[in-house]
Amino acid sequence: MLKSVVEQRTAPPNAWLWLLIEKCANRDDIKLLFDILQSVRRFRLSNLRIHENFNCNLCREISKACARVGAIDFGKKALWKYNVYGLTPSVGSAHPLLLYAKQKNNSKLMVEIMKLLKTNGLPLQPGTADIVFSICYNTDNWDLISKYSRKFLKAGAKLRQASFDAWMTFAAKRGDIETLWEIEKLRSDTMKQHSLATGFSCAKGFLLERKPEDAAAIINVLNQTLSDAKRPGIMVELQNLVSEWPLEVLKHQKEDNRKVLASALQDDIPAMVHRLSNSGLEVNVKMERLVENGLL
Repeated sequence: MLKSVVEQRTAPPNAWLWLLIEKCANRDDIKLLFDILQSVRRFRLSNLRIHENFNCNLCREISKACARVGAIDFGKKALWKYNVYGLTPSVGSAHPLLLYAKQKNNSKLMVEIMKLLKTNGLPLQPGTADIVFSICYNTDNWDLISKYSRKFLKAGAKLRQASFDAWMTFAAKRGDIETLWEIEKLRSDTMKQHSLATGFSCAKGFLLERKPEDAAAIINVLNQTLSDAKRPGIMVELQNLVSEWPLEVLKHQKEDNRKVLASALQDDIPAMVHRLSNSGLEVNVKMERLVENGLL
């Protein structure tokens, strides 16, 4: 392709460029790709008087190739609005790089990519929030998810179920009731039914407010509204609520509040389970972990 441009002074077929992107297998391949892009861009301007950039689909595929081989520094170059490669960035070009950051649990890289989106005026989308929120949750970074949730809402991005799942689960894990109900208000304004994650997050919120009856009620609603395929997940989430969540939420409480909350959960979790059983729901959860953890 370089020979076609430099020696033969002709534009290489577009199919060659797409094939090269597909075949990139390492960092050297990516470097060659960017060298070719720059040469083709220069040739299009000087010889063909073509001032338009390549379309955004090409840029997105290049970003995927960079993420695939781990050449993230080159991937970042594909996000600059003004570049020497003739690329047309979009927020879709950032998603492969964000997914790479998610795979590596790298919140620092996520922040760098989000800064590039802002610098280059690329609008935030619901799919971007899905990835960002999941990275924040997986890296246990509450400050970051709080920061970016405000940015997405300010930008007018309509959050999807996956974002609410991560955000509400995180709030319930930390025992932040005030934020949990604020998120639930946002969710309920756009979605009629709960997912497993948001429903159980609310159940945990009710337990933190010492309302085991309401916690049981929302789990019963899930049992009625979830599809047959998702309904078995209720017992999985219920077991997590009994076995794992109490220790997680206590860990995030101030020391003088831990004993009070532990005592409340000691009474209210069994009360919720008992109420579920009396409602006709077949409850099959092991309470031993509560005993082992000193909550019963």
